[in-house]
Amino acid sequence: MNIFSHSEHITIRHNHINIITIKQYFIDNFTFLAYNTPVEYQYNLLVAEHLDEIDRKIITALREDGRTAFSQIAQQLNVSPGMIRMRYNHMVENGTLKVMAITNPVNVGYKAMAMIGVRCDGSQMMAIAEKITALEEVVYVVLTSGRFDILVEVICRDQAELLRFLTEKLYQIEGIRDTETFINLKILKESYI
Repeated sequence: MNIFSHSEHITIRHNHINIITIKQYFIDNFTFLAYNTPVEYQYNLLVAEHLDEIDRKIITALREDGRTAFSQIAQQLNVSPGMIRMRYNHMVENGTLKVMAITNPVNVGYKAMAMIGVRCDGSQMMAIAEKITALEEVVYVVLTSGRFDILVEVICRDQAELLRFLTEKLYQIEGIRDTETFINLKILKESYI
């Protein structure tokens, strides 16, 4: 990756200093601007923009069955298994692809699943999100705009464990103003891109 140019702009607003880093990259005749984002994330965005048809088909094949042999994928795409292996390794190394086992929570004893909308003090939002992320029952955390500041997905063994999670863990985090819990009644679709 060659850095084409790099500049920093400093603005002062109401006694706060904001340093805005603007980086411009030139890769394969493609210019990419990144504002205040980690270099790894910037690079991953660039990689995602440059996936070709073969890369996409490898990802599709592995989404259908993560155990599919490289030789089988190569045969379907009319390329060599070595090419599939090389591209797979490259996508894993740059963070584009991660192959993992996905369990069905109900089949392994987790009967209570819920999505929780969290409203919190804006000045503490990142710290609160990090504390929530560290909780064992939490499987998904995202910062959002709109009615809630944070959406949290939790999986518990039963309703009693969910209640303990809410009262003894989540509600004890300082800075949380309000929550709304949505208990999953039935999962109709679950997919991973």
